[in-house]
Formats: sequence, structure tokens, C-alpha cells
Amino acid sequence: MALNRNYIAGDWVDGVDVNRNLNPSNTNDVVGEYARASRAQAETAIEAASAAAPGWAAATPQQRADALDMIGSEILARKDELGKLLSREEGKTLPEGVGEAMRAGQIFRFFAAEAVRVPGEKLASTRPGVDVEITREPVGVVGLITPWNFPIAIPAWKIAPALAYGNCIVFKPADLVPGCAWALTEIIARSGLPKGVFNLVMGRGAEVGEAILNSPKVAAVSFTGSVETGRKVALAAVSRGAKVQLEMGGKNPMVVLDDADLGTAVGAAVNGAFFSTGQRCTASSRLIVTAGIHDRFVGAMVEKLKALKVDDALKAGTEIGPVVDQSQLDQDMRYIEIGRREGATLAVGGERLNRDTPGFYLSPALFTGTTNQMRINREEIFGPVASVVRVKDYDEALAVANDTDFGLSSGICTTSLKYASHFKRNSQAGMVMVNLPTAGVDYHVPFGGRKGSSYGPREQGRYAAEFYTTVKTAYTMA
Repeated sequence: MALNRNYIAGDWVDGVDVNRNLNPSNTNDVVGEYARASRAQAETAIEAASAAAPGWAAATPQQRADALDMIGSEILARKDELGKLLSREEGKTLPEGVGEAMRAGQIFRFFAAEAVRVPGEKLASTRPGVDVEITREPVGVVGLITPWNFPIAIPAWKIAPALAYGNCIVFKPADLVPGCAWALTEIIARSGLPKGVFNLVMGRGAEVGEAILNSPKVAAVSFTGSVETGRKVALAAVSRGAKVQLEMGGKNPMVVLDDADLGTAVGAAVNGAFFSTGQRCTASSRLIVTAGIHDRFVGAMVEKLKALKVDDALKAGTEIGPVVDQSQLDQDMRYIEIGRREGATLAVGGERLNRDTPGFYLSPALFTGTTNQMRINREEIFGPVASVVRVKDYDEALAVANDTDFGLSSGICTTSLKYASHFKRNSQAGMVMVNLPTAGVDYHVPFGGRKGSSYGPREQGRYAAEFYTTVKTAYTMA
């Protein structure tokens, strides 16, 4: 099996260790072997990016656009191949994997267009004979640290704007899923970027991540991952004056009111809470249901979850793939036991499953009889586990929905324009969905939340310019 190496200063480089990437649907299947970089190699990548920064900052918008368009077009042309790789290494179902690969390609194509329309302003000064220009310039070297649950889409929505706005990159993907990151890098390496503009350093956070966080040559760090690690990233970046952007956890509510269409509500809840095996920061893990529809909703959810096919991510017809690895499965099982001890009723699921191949299979779990103060409703589980909280009316539902340390995504199912409008205005979340799953956003609009979910400027769409550029004001005497 060929070793997949790091990409530093335009060269493919061996590491100091080898990471064997296992398929969570079949742990006998080795997806590939990937070189782990050392701290010293990460520092070499940072030096290469720093050396390349002035030249790439001076590149024309057309040069940047052409490179991004080439990358996006190849991803889209190879979406089936890349989607299969993604599903094989992360455990999403094949349709979800292909869909994520398509999104990555669309993101690059979007920012190819954005590269040629970086905005600026020309204003009249308050002083006679003076002109004022406001321009956006790249920040320099950016460190990108991405999670395992979206192994090609999240790298894409960080890499594409960073390049579009003229920055150089040191990219560290999650150690658990290096395959998609390497495949994306292989495409980027053939896009015509100058050496050093883009660098891939695979490896552990304690080595590679620390080098990125602590280097004075890294002007900005974008991180997606856990709250605990995000806080460490923020402290390290702020302590040396670097820009920082964090996307962290969620405990997202889906409110279901008495007047909701039952089929719409159940469909949105099942999709939001359990698709992608519940391993989404936007997953609707708290289902807040008013009394009049509660019993019918729970009954329909139980029947729907019992019918879902949990199996190998690559098998046709699979609706829920495996949990990503043993550690995550153990965490899911711990929280299921915590829920039981707290007095919640496990209405369905929560059992280890055996399939034709050894993998991390878990039946989707739904708790009922829960309160919003239980740990299973306060802490992010990040698996196919959701809880139903029964409330009396809309006002209580809104209060419970907002009673959380997180604020990424929220949703409401209702046929009432009054309640839908009120919820959109008063939900303390960065993204609000009406009669839709809490998970799933378009690639051209801002992504991010409030409270403990996000810190710093938004990701995606035109709002990405807020993080990947710095503003300059220039005066000219006529």
C-alpha cells in the first residue's frame, strides 16, 4: 500500500509516523496509510507559506479565480469517487458522501467568482481636496484546523475563501480522516498555485496543531471542533494577537407545535437528529414538543426510527451508517446510560448492532420523558441520540429552546405564520429553520452561531471576507 505523504512547499514529504485509516463500516478495511508530520515539518510549512505570501497577495484576481475554478471543476467531475472515499473513511451513507463532495466543488466554484469581485469603497473625505479609499487585503498566512465529521466540505469552505482573498495556507485535517484531505490536496497541487501557497500537514494536534497555534508567522487561525479545544485555540491565538475564528458545538432545538403537519415534523426531526449518524454540529438533538401533538409525534418517531436501515455506509439502501470510531461509540453509549440514570425513558434504539462486517453500528436512540436540565439535554453527544422534551405551549417551547449554552442552529415546525415569524426573531441561534431540518445549509450563505457555538466572523458566502481579509483605509490629497 502506497504511503500518502504531506505536501509542503510544493513537494510531497514523508512524515515521522504512519496513520492507518480504517473504514468504520468494516474495520478490516484499511482505507490508506498517511504520513503524520512532525512539529518541525509543520514549522517548515509555515515558513514556506510565509515566503510565498507576498507573491500570492500580489496575484491578479484572475489568477486566483482560475486556480479555484480548476479545483472546483475537478472535484465536481470526480464527485462519485470522492464521495465513496468519504463514506468509506467517515461512515456517512454513500448519497451523503457524494452530496458532500458536490458541495465542496460548489464552494470552490463560488469563491472562484468571488475572487474577481473583492469589494472596496471610494468615499469623499470631510476635508476638501482629499480622497478616501477603503480596500480589503489578505491577512497573510492562515492556519486551518478541521474536524472529522465533514472531511471535505469544511476544508473546502476554509481553503477556498483563504485562497480567493490572497492568503497562504497551512492545513491540518483531523487525524481520524486524512483521506479526503489528501485527495483534495492532490487536486489543489495540480491547480497552478505557486509553491508554498498551500501546504498540507497531517498529524496530531499536540504536534502539528500546536505549531500552527503558536507560530508568530500565522496571522489567523480558523478552527472547527470541540468547545474544549476551541477555547485553547482562542487563548493561544489571542495571546499573540492573531485573528481567530471558531466553530464548535451545538445542542440544537427543534420545536414542534400542536398545529404542525405531523409528517413534516417527523421528517425534519429524523433527518436533523439522525442522518449523518447524528454526527453534525447542527443536529437537532433536543426535540421540544407541545402537549397536544406530543404523543402522536413520539409514536410516529418510534415507528420511523425502527424502520431505518442501519448498515455499511456503501451499501445501497443504507439510511444510517456507523459511528465514526470506537471512541465516539463509547461516548454515545455512556450518554445513553447517563440518560437512563437520569430517569429518561429510552423509547427506541440505543443498542449495539452486528452487521456482515465488523463496524461501529448503533441503532438510533430516542429518549422521552426528559427535562431540559438533564445532562443529555445540556451536553453535546455527537451521535444518533436525541431527546424529547414535553412543554405546554409555544412560550415554554421558546424558553426551553433558548435555555442552552449553545446557539448554532434551531428549528420550528408549525403552520402558524405568527409563531414562525416570532421564532425567527427570538430564537437565540445563528441559523433558524422553519419546517426544515436544523442541519443542512446552502454553500453561498453565512454559517455560524452564537453563545458557545461560534466565535469570530462567520464562515461561507461573502461573509467569509470578514475573516480572510483586513481592511485598509488610504487617503490621497488631490
